[in-house]
Amino acid sequence: MGVPHISNRSGRERERWSRRGVLAALGAVPAAAVLTGCGGSADASDASESSATPSARAAAKKAAIAVTPADGTSKADFASPVQVTVTDGTLASVKVTGNDGSTLAGTLNEARTRWTSARNPYSGTKYTVTATAAGGTARTTTFTTKSPGETFVGYFTPEANSTSGVGMPVSIDFTHAVSDRAAVQKAITVTAEPAVEIVGHWFSDTRLDFRPETYWAPGTKITLSLRLKDVQGADGVYGVQSKDVTFHVGREQISTVDLATKEMTVRRDGSTVATYPVSGGDCDHTTWSGIMVISERFKQTRMESSTVGLGDEYDISDVPHAQRLTTSGTFVHGNYWAAGSVFGHRNTSHGCVGLHDAKGANDTSVDGYKFYESSMLGDVVIVKNSGERTVEPSNGLNGWNLSWADWKAGSAV
Repeated sequence: MGVPHISNRSGRERERWSRRGVLAALGAVPAAAVLTGCGGSADASDASESSATPSARAAAKKAAIAVTPADGTSKADFASPVQVTVTDGTLASVKVTGNDGSTLAGTLNEARTRWTSARNPYSGTKYTVTATAAGGTARTTTFTTKSPGETFVGYFTPEANSTSGVGMPVSIDFTHAVSDRAAVQKAITVTAEPAVEIVGHWFSDTRLDFRPETYWAPGTKITLSLRLKDVQGADGVYGVQSKDVTFHVGREQISTVDLATKEMTVRRDGSTVATYPVSGGDCDHTTWSGIMVISERFKQTRMESSTVGLGDEYDISDVPHAQRLTTSGTFVHGNYWAAGSVFGHRNTSHGCVGLHDAKGANDTSVDGYKFYESSMLGDVVIVKNSGERTVEPSNGLNGWNLSWADWKAGSAV
């Protein structure tokens, strides 16, 4: 190896170097120097690369960004979150915007290599995803989520921005039977100002009511938040609503009908404001007992016995000042066809609570008119000593007949 180099010296030097001397000199060369000479500069480069940090190696490569759902997907699943990942780099920012103006917030993992949306995308919506990696590499993709095949909505009581009495629950009737009650109930919240515990109770697979332990405080503001959009209520059936509505509670009015004395006492904000003689259901058509809430009000309405399973016993086209207490047909209403001597003395009705009234519903001097004018939806009417059992809590807006423990037992969450 060293011989060609030695041969370039003068002849005298060539004579002084013997073969043994040459070998001895070569043997004195350090091993590291030999390896370096043999390996050349390539070995130095490999050593440098092997000692580089992972981040340094990643910086030497271009970051690759991937988005799920994939770019251009036209019927993407809306039941899974959006995910953005990067290889050979870290994510600096991710923005996901829908064509409806909504945005999807999300979080990064600790290594900043994966971003996941905090909620799922909405159905039937086109989204644009813009992701940027540290160092400037960026990618923009789009996808459109599919529309649900079948949907449901919840019709709520009371009406938005209305004012009701202290007994009015928040009642929601769904247009499709709900099998996943927990998922649907979790998507609905009811809050109150002043704050109070409010719990939902399922009366059936299509009805969910909310109430506090006792009647609402007068002046309460109630907010119903529906976040049902894309919530699966049953197999392949999804909600469509995402909205907030508010209601208000007015003054407290609680009326107690004692059918033993045949008198109704009206108390407002704790003070008695009126007493009226009444007539309740006779012995063959007793009036429901219990706590009932006014759910509908009519200045005049038609009442037919056939609609409540009583054949053709009556058909009155202009019943004045009728206020519904049960779905099954119990009202407190004016009565102009019975003699005035009936009220306060005899129970003669087919199950309703009647007050003396005048035909046409315009006589302001009669009890039927006065009570109607003093009432509002959500007012409480309590009937006792009627000879009938307590009304079913689901028969109207009458969940107050359940104890708080029984009410809470009907919650799915």
